[in-house]
Parts: sequence; structure tokens; C-alpha cells
Amino acid sequence: MTITMQSTPGSSGYLDLYPERKMSFFKNPYILGLATVAGIGGLLFGYDTGVISGALLYIKDDFQEVRDSYFLQETIVSMAIAGAIVGAAAGGWVNDAYGRKKATLFADVIFGLGAIIMAAAPDPYVLILGRLLVGLGVGTASVTAPVYIAEASPSEIRGSLVSTNVLMITGGQFLSYLVNLAFTGVPGTWRWMLGVSGVPAVIQFVLMLFLPESPRWLFIKNRKSEAVDVLSKIYDVARLEDEVDFLTAQSEQERQRRSNIKFWDVFKSKEIRLAFLVGGGLLAFQQFTGINTVMYYSPTIVQMAGFQANQLALLLSLIVAGMNAAGTVLGIYLIDHAGRKKLALCSLAGVAVSLIVLAFAFYKQSTSSNGLYGWLAVVGLALYIGFFSPGMGPVPWTLSSEIYPEEYRGICGGMSATVCWVSNLIVSETFLSIADGIGIGPTFLIICGITVAAFIFVVVYVPETKGLTFDEVEVIWRERAWGKNPNTHSLLEQGSQS
Repeated sequence: MTITMQSTPGSSGYLDLYPERKMSFFKNPYILGLATVAGIGGLLFGYDTGVISGALLYIKDDFQEVRDSYFLQETIVSMAIAGAIVGAAAGGWVNDAYGRKKATLFADVIFGLGAIIMAAAPDPYVLILGRLLVGLGVGTASVTAPVYIAEASPSEIRGSLVSTNVLMITGGQFLSYLVNLAFTGVPGTWRWMLGVSGVPAVIQFVLMLFLPESPRWLFIKNRKSEAVDVLSKIYDVARLEDEVDFLTAQSEQERQRRSNIKFWDVFKSKEIRLAFLVGGGLLAFQQFTGINTVMYYSPTIVQMAGFQANQLALLLSLIVAGMNAAGTVLGIYLIDHAGRKKLALCSLAGVAVSLIVLAFAFYKQSTSSNGLYGWLAVVGLALYIGFFSPGMGPVPWTLSSEIYPEEYRGICGGMSATVCWVSNLIVSETFLSIADGIGIGPTFLIICGITVAAFIFVVVYVPETKGLTFDEVEVIWRERAWGKNPNTHSLLEQGSQS
């Protein structure tokens, strides 16, 4: 059976032909439920990145050696990221071998265990071990959740649904600040802050037991009847038949291609290299433009701006986190309307301006006793989040979940997430030391320069994938790699494999 690209279910041509089959974001509660439960992995990610910023203020009060060492503070923060690097790298393989559902359950178990160890830690070094385990869980979830959601989503709302995972990340960060504030007056403050993080992992574990595997993964594993059962709950009868016919026609070819995939094949295929450059590059720039510097250290930054009280620092940081979540809601709407590329460019332009405001505020604050500049720094943080969250928050994760062919999606998704976490580790392990060495104002100017580089990267390399099916996205990479002559592509590919 031959299916032309224009008649592929979910393509623009198909939806023009059958407009009544087009899905909207709130049309099907079942797919929203799948995205929400899978997105709890994002909640774990967000809670962990947010909670440590407040908990660190009280960990320093309990442990003298932490209070006296920037390196130990950075290690407590960044050890979770080191774990996430391993979790993300292994998560791609776990996803392909055992499925998205089992990978999620595995992540929940590891995360829950880490939360218990952190809450009970008798010294900073056991705490660091707990952070490492939590990171393993977060890293695995960061690979799994976007892929699971993308593979179950109709193409026309895939961006919005994958962005719900980012909303859960920002929601988790907001929740972490609420929890931080709630436990400021409770004995064992930071232990409660860190221990509560195990609750969402338990909730997701229980709910995932009742949810299905990704239908595309089921097709690849030749479990067609299970896949059809899942798809029947997503699409109406008319479109269901087309989706099943299409996936059946594609699945055997993809099984054969997948069986031969090795790690180094990502770098041997020109179009996959181009896709990975975009997926990994965007996630690297997401980190190097400073988002987790802001989220990990926002209370510390607020204190550097002159607001010394822990509770006031946490309260102001809560406002920043609330803006982050609200901006992501706007991004969920814009990503399937304005498009990925335009959204990323507008976001980066605003981020660059915000970083200049921050740099100016901290420079003036360091040379003046005027409290106005402290407030200007808080405004700069709010502006930064306001521009970053609708664009560079959801766009890199959305693109990373949709730009790879099926047989590469697990391994490339894992590699892209690993790039993200390595970049995150570099930023979080060095920010306080660099800021201490050259000043926080110049540090923000360096981040601004990286943001300008990210803007140029998006202009040159990132394609627009709004509303495209997975197969239409594959065509983009083939055309960029080999031009529009498929015969040339076939001959070159055959030559590289011989």
C-alpha cells in the first residue's frame, strides 16, 4: 500500500480534505489525561530544580561546611544534574528496549528512593547521594515524557500537548516555592522541602499502571491490537482507520530499520546529524541562556540584590516562578499557532534585553546604596522569565520530541536530553563561582552574549515544524541533507552503508 505525503493522516493536506477530523486541544479528555499523567515527570523535574534553591538557604544554616564552601553548595545543587546526565543517556535505551511506560515507572521508583534518602540525610554527603538518585529519575523522565506525549498526540496539537510537560516543569517549580514558604517555620525545614518531592513520583507510579504504552512503540513491537485499542480512544472511527492503515504500512519498514540502529549511526547519517544538531543545540542553548541559573539560584540572586531575609527572598522568587508557569500557558497556545521558530526568536530577543537590564541593575547596585537598583534586578528577573517561558521553555523540548525518525527517536531523544543536562551541570556548577570572581553583572552580560548566539543559531538551523506529521519532518531533513532528489539520497545512503 502506498500513502502519499499529502494524504498521510494528520498532514495539512489530509486535514484540508477532512476538516471535521481535525483535533483541538480540549476535544478529547483521554489524550489530555495521558499528557497530564506523563507530564508528572516534568513536575518532578521542575520541583527538584526549584526546591533546592530554597532548601539550600536552610541547609547552609544546618551544616557549617556547606555555609563555608561555594563548591559544596554548587555540588549539592548540581549532583542531581550529574545523575540526570546518566539517567538521560540510559533513558533513551530503556525507552526503546522496554517502552515509554516502563521507563516512567523506573524513573518514579528511583526518584522516590532519592527523596527518602535526602529527607533523612545526616550530613551533606548522604544528601549528595540522595540528590544523585533523584537526578537519575529526573533524567530518565526528561527523555520519556516528551516522547510518550508526542507519539500519542495528533500532529495538529502535538506542540501544545508536549508543552503541557513544560507547563508541569514550571508548575513544579512554582509548587516548590510554595512548599518552601510553607515549611520555613517548621523544624527540619529543608528535610520537609526535599522529602515532599517523593509524593508526585508515587502518584505518577500508581496512575501509570492504568495507562497504556505509546501506540507507535506498540506498532514497532508488532503489538498491533494493543496499539489499535489505544488509538481508538484518541481518534474517531473515520480517522482511526486511516491512522491504523498508515502505521501498519510503516511499522514493518521501521522495525527493519530499527533493528540495525546503533549509537554511531546517528553520526553516520547526514540527515540525522542535522536533526541532532538542532535538537541537542536548542537544549544546550536553553541552559546556557541561563534559565536554571535563575531557577536554582533565584533566592540567592534576590539576596545578592539586597533583600537579605530568607522569607522575603523566597516570596519574591515565588512571584518569578508564578510568572514562569503563566508564561508557559501562553506558550502552549502560541506554539501551534505562531509556530516554533518564530516563538523561539521572539523569546530570545526579549531574554537578551532582560539580561542587559539585570547586568545594569547589579552593576549599579554594587556601586550604590540606593535600594532602587535591587528592585530593578527583581524586575529584570521577572522580565527574563516573562520572555523565556513562552518560547525557549517549551520550544526545545517540543522540537526534540518531533524531529527524529521513529527508529532514532529514543536514542536521539536520550542524547539530546543528555546534552541538556551536561549543559545544565556546567551552568549550575560554575555560576556562583564566576559571579563571585568577576561580579554578577558581568556574568549576566556573558549569558546575554550566548543568547545572541542562540538567536543566530535558530535563524540559520531550526526549521518550522508547526502542524507537520513525523513523516513530513523527515522530508525536511532529507531535503536539507541531499536536496530534493530522492534518488541521489538513496544512492548516497546505500554507498555509506556498503
